[in-house]
Amino acid sequence: MSEQRHAPFDSLLQDLSDRSRDEVLAAFSAVQYAAHPVAEVQLAGLRDVTLRRQVQRMLKLIGRTLVHVDGTHWTAGYDDDIAATLTAQGWQPLPVIDRAVLVLVLIHSVAIPRSEGILTGDSWKSARPTTVDELRTSRISGEERRLALQRLRAAGLIQLSGDHSGGPAYIPGPQLQRLTAAARRRLQDQLILAAAPASPIAEAIRARNGAPSAGPVEAPVAVGTTTGDDA
Repeated sequence: MSEQRHAPFDSLLQDLSDRSRDEVLAAFSAVQYAAHPVAEVQLAGLRDVTLRRQVQRMLKLIGRTLVHVDGTHWTAGYDDDIAATLTAQGWQPLPVIDRAVLVLVLIHSVAIPRSEGILTGDSWKSARPTTVDELRTSRISGEERRLALQRLRAAGLIQLSGDHSGGPAYIPGPQLQRLTAAARRRLQDQLILAAAPASPIAEAIRARNGAPSAGPVEAPVAVGTTTGDDA
């Protein structure tokens, strides 16, 4: 690989041996570009704490950070401060319809099971897929919903569940695992407050955040989007 190609990272790589540099670059590329989190055992740049620290420094230069998944895998996501800045500037890569459909999948597959105590932990893995019938309850036209599902699948934000016996159903996709722990917690809290505002876990969230326990909870904007007729 040419030195010019890695120019932004020269100061971090120049003191490494050729082998260590290759291992760090391989780990950086894997966590940044792989569709799914990468197993730590597969790459020395992730197994070795010193090399992994170099990977983290490289990611920081481009506003990214390492994200630990399930204790054995790694991926990369936006640093919390960078994400906050982008949000404050109004950056939003998804159209409103796509956000609405994504939130519906997350509510049915993650928020409701978690509020009922069926799903624990803070990962996005869910054995409770969202069916097409559940998505039809929203006021989003069938064609808009179909196209949104296609785009969300292509982006890795949702995926088809393994069981197709009752027709297509959807669960969160691997890209959501790029969220940092803080970002993941904020989103999950908001989904639970929207899906089950009167549940014990919603009360615990409000108590933790110092919010009033009474009164309506405002759902994410995307959930309230209304376009077209029911499918």
